[in-house]
Amino acid sequence: MTAEALVRDFCEAWSRRDAEELTAYFADDGVYHNMPIDPLVGKEAIRGFLTGFLSGVTSVEFRIRHLVADGDVVLTERVDVFTLAGREGAFPVSGTFEIREGKIAAWRDYFDMAQVTSFLTGS
Repeated sequence: MTAEALVRDFCEAWSRRDAEELTAYFADDGVYHNMPIDPLVGKEAIRGFLTGFLSGVTSVEFRIRHLVADGDVVLTERVDVFTLAGREGAFPVSGTFEIREGKIAAWRDYFDMAQVTSFLTGS
């Protein structure tokens, strides 16, 4: 599977809201870094975060606007849409994925943390 296909599959998998499935996309030493906060390193940390994060989410859709791949590096421009407590939030995101041996070795997302915080707090 190409790096591009892997990232497209991973983005689609979010709609199933399954932390175990999402974690399986990562290398054992993979890094997931939402840039406004500290990075998560390793599958256990990633799984723990995803389990907690997805527990209150009733729907997820990653809408890919643009995707560019160069070898094992994939850049995405997306709108990530989450439904939580009956409210929908849509967030513009740019993401960088580094793929190693068919797994995500690093995933960095860049977004407006104030917009996410406002949505999570209902303000």
